[in-house]
Amino acid sequence: MIFRKKIMIRIGMLLLFILALLTTFQAISGVEASSYSSKDNQNKIESIKETSFHHKLKELDVSLKSLKRLQAEKTQISSSKEVLGEKPLLENRDWSAYPKKRVVATGYTAGYESTGKTPNDPLFGITYSGVKVKRDLYSTIAADPNVFPIGTILFIPDYGFGVVADTGSAIQGNKLDLYYKTVDDVYKKWGKKTLDVYIVEKGDGKLTEAMLKKMNEKKSMQVFRQQYTNSESR
Repeated sequence: MIFRKKIMIRIGMLLLFILALLTTFQAISGVEASSYSSKDNQNKIESIKETSFHHKLKELDVSLKSLKRLQAEKTQISSSKEVLGEKPLLENRDWSAYPKKRVVATGYTAGYESTGKTPNDPLFGITYSGVKVKRDLYSTIAADPNVFPIGTILFIPDYGFGVVADTGSAIQGNKLDLYYKTVDDVYKKWGKKTLDVYIVEKGDGKLTEAMLKKMNEKKSMQVFRQQYTNSESR
C-alpha cells in the first residue's frame, strides 16, 4: 500500500514536472515566435521602404532623362532656327547715334589699273599708312586725310567697316575708294555709289598691321565677319 502511494506520488511529480516543462517551453516559444514575427514585420517594412525608395529614384531618373531630352530638343530646334533663320546684319543696327557724311564711293584694287603698280613693285599692295591692303570685316579704304584722317573707322552700308589706310590724288573731299581684291569684284559688288557713311571712330593719323589685325579678330564681331568676306580671300 505504501509502495503504491510512493509510485503515485512519483508519477504525480513527474506529471507536474512535465507540465511545468511544457508551460515553460510554451512561454519561451511564444516570446521567440513573437520576436521572429516582429523581426519579420520589420524586415517587410524595411523592404517596402527600400522598394519605394528605389521606385522613387527610378521615377526621378526618368524625369531627369526626360528633362535632358527636352532640353536637347529645344537646343536643337533653337540651333536649327538660328542656322535656318536670317543672319545678323550690321545694316540692321541703329547707326543714328554716329555722325554721318554723304560721300561718293568707288572701288579700287591693288593692281596697275588702280595704283599704277605691278606685283614686281616692292610697294605693291602697300597703303599710305604702311599696312597691306585687306578685304575683311575691317577693310582698308582710301580717303582724303583732311576729311577722314588715317585710322578713321567708317561703317559703309553694303560694304562693312572701312579703315582709312590709304590716300589718292583722285580722292579729294567727300570721296572714298573701297578696296576689293579683283576688278571683277569692284564692278560686280560695288561700282560707284553715293551714300551716307557713319563715323564710328575718328583716326589720329596712325594705323599699323597690329591695330588692323586686332580689329578683325575681335571675338564679339566674328558673327559678322563672313557677311562681307564669304566670297573673297582674306
